[in-house]
Amino acid sequence: MVSKWDRFECRETIIGAKEWRVQRSLFPDSRKDSWFLPTPSHPIDTMISRLVFQPLLISLVTLLTSQGLSSAKEWSVPVAGNAFRTQPEPGGRSMRRGGSLRLRDTSEVHSVYFHVDDAHTLELGLKGNAIDSPATILATVEETKLSCDLQPGSAKTYPLGEIQVENAGYVRVDLQLAPAAGGTPSGSAQITDLVVTSDDADLQLDYVQTNDGNMFYWGRRGPSVHLSYRLPRGTDLTYAYSEIMVPVGEDQMGTYFMANGFGEGYFGMQVNSPTERKVLFSIWSPFRTDNPNEIPDEDRVETLAKGDGVIAKDFGNEGSGGQSFFVYPWEAGKTYRFLTEVKPDGDGNTLYTSWFGDKAKNEWRLVATFRRPKTDKHLTGFHSFLENFSAEQGHLQRSAHYGNQWVCDVNGKWHEITRAKFTGDNTARGRHRLDYAGGSQDKHFFLKNCGFFSETVDLDQTFERKSTAGQQPEINWDQLPR
Repeated sequence: MVSKWDRFECRETIIGAKEWRVQRSLFPDSRKDSWFLPTPSHPIDTMISRLVFQPLLISLVTLLTSQGLSSAKEWSVPVAGNAFRTQPEPGGRSMRRGGSLRLRDTSEVHSVYFHVDDAHTLELGLKGNAIDSPATILATVEETKLSCDLQPGSAKTYPLGEIQVENAGYVRVDLQLAPAAGGTPSGSAQITDLVVTSDDADLQLDYVQTNDGNMFYWGRRGPSVHLSYRLPRGTDLTYAYSEIMVPVGEDQMGTYFMANGFGEGYFGMQVNSPTERKVLFSIWSPFRTDNPNEIPDEDRVETLAKGDGVIAKDFGNEGSGGQSFFVYPWEAGKTYRFLTEVKPDGDGNTLYTSWFGDKAKNEWRLVATFRRPKTDKHLTGFHSFLENFSAEQGHLQRSAHYGNQWVCDVNGKWHEITRAKFTGDNTARGRHRLDYAGGSQDKHFFLKNCGFFSETVDLDQTFERKSTAGQQPEINWDQLPR
């Protein structure tokens, strides 16, 4: 908090003149600075006031301005990239095309999030307007309850009040249309921004600031995080093996728990809806486009085989290529294993095959085999990631344990992978979202994102897990379904 300059004192000098000095203390009963100005009573006072007090006052104004007291710092947090419906259940589409939040149901709560780098007192306000009749908006920050009355007409900023942020990290502001009072219901309202003000010029707020690069969408999805595994050098690799266990309660809708990523594709499991889960395996075409219809025939990924119940087709929007998936009711708290084979066919193409299974059941199920043209390479770029692909679910935390990673070379020798580099996407690196973490815990790595937790882990660190040498994969290659 900025210290207060609050009063002047005077005293007589030995020649009978009065000299002025400034004393620093705090007036607990006043939120504003209190100034006690002298009233000259005779000519010598007037002279001293002009010679001493006026230059001193100018110096004080200059000093206070340099300390940031005379101008507060203000941030406008757009709801379009930083607000989510959190009650009565997550999800829902209350954002209007122009990016404003429509509040018209008193049972709904929409939460706005922003990150502060230090504890501080903040002033909050809302920018918006009532639709047809005055609307009362309730705002809750932990135990602090605030409100403001919006009027119809052009959008403007309405003050909510003051909150005390006790720690650095994320701040959640719950917004709700006030219920009817005295038989008169509150009108509906639309909000464009949460306005945050501080008298600390050094305070830093992080949030999704603009929609440049469609960042309101990507920011609402949240940061994606990755583990890039350190591979043995000097040998060609054919197989990648890994396991995933999703803790109970961390299997949020819209999550892709990707186990085996490599230079040309990825393989993992998803939560697609409250009632549907999938295992997904995809290979990118060597022709770069987001529209699969643009891929020339000679660059198309071809499906050579697929397992029972597997659907294989083209995909687009995030690159294009061949995609395979099947519906599978995988469960949080159980460990699943993933195996991917990468083999050049000798004709300038590479074949990619993946298998999936419940580790406890010691089973393998064929997903698919793809042929990628104009590719002659072995396994490279082995990695895993954690991603939320639902913009309406980006406020929900999700995490997974990634363990027992191995690769097998062309001579059939297994190599254990115990080191991984933790990285993040542009949403994380641009500080649009800071709710991401990763690292190692005992014998597994972990990834965590979304949920607006405050324990951020710095990117680009290398972590090491304990060895699981006693769990080397034992695979009968001849019995793998193809």
